[in-house]
Amino acid sequence: MAAVASLAVLAGCASGPSLENRGEVTGPPGDSRNLTVGSAGFTESDLLAQMYALLLNKAGYGTEILSVANRELYEPALESGQIDVVPEYAATFADWLNAKRNGADAEPVGSPDLDETIEALRRLAAPRGLTVLDPGKAVDQNAFAVTAAHARQHRLKTLTDLGRSGLEVRLAAGDECVRRPYCAPGLKKVYGIRLTGIDPKGVGTTQAKKAVQSGQDQMVLTTSTDATLDDFGLVLLEDDKHLQNADHIVPVVNRSSAGGKGVAAALDRLAPVLTTRDLALLNEQVDSWRRLPQDVARTYLERKNLL
Repeated sequence: MAAVASLAVLAGCASGPSLENRGEVTGPPGDSRNLTVGSAGFTESDLLAQMYALLLNKAGYGTEILSVANRELYEPALESGQIDVVPEYAATFADWLNAKRNGADAEPVGSPDLDETIEALRRLAAPRGLTVLDPGKAVDQNAFAVTAAHARQHRLKTLTDLGRSGLEVRLAAGDECVRRPYCAPGLKKVYGIRLTGIDPKGVGTTQAKKAVQSGQDQMVLTTSTDATLDDFGLVLLEDDKHLQNADHIVPVVNRSSAGGKGVAAALDRLAPVLTTRDLALLNEQVDSWRRLPQDVARTYLERKNLL
């Protein structure tokens, strides 16, 4: 926790003009041989950080991993070079940087279109001295699940199927679902789903999943890399009309220390290999099987011939 505290102090003591007012950072990209990889401190971020570190080690870089509890701390540390590399989520990070630059009420720039989202993210990241590498296949976005039995009975594979079925649906989710466009409004407008109410049990919580398992609710808002759905007899319905934003996993690096070709080449090897399903299974090994993230990460990379 001392490292986290020091990050907070340094972020708070910054002075001078904001990065937005300095113009885009110029100069050749750096290639430091000793890099700090950041993690946001939850299972998936820990796994990704471990994989990044292992791939960089194989490419000849020395690495250490620094766990920082939230984006409000690790993003300024990434700008300052205290952290050199961090795994991020394309649409979420684009909207976060946009709000930081243009205010909390700024029109979102993240969208279901991956190319447009990455373009917006790179445009916002560059003036801060950050380089956004190529996004991978894996995506961790909001997702909706029903019981496997319910899906079989009504022949549901997609959210379109659910809308066409005319079934009434009580949704277990966070209370913000009522107004968020990706949630209740989008389910009604895009898919025509007959929502009868929101049961405010949180996003992907055990309580929310148990409510669907018991039949109290008919669907739960969770994430696409939820590793525990099988434990509750739940299955995801495909977001076939792309209501959710493109939250693909993407490495973001400090340009002056890690913006060179060597880091990009090392991390780009993971992008076409790691899938959403793979990431869910890796999460499960840590969360349910109680394996260490570093062991799970190494085993996966070795199995995929990346180490």
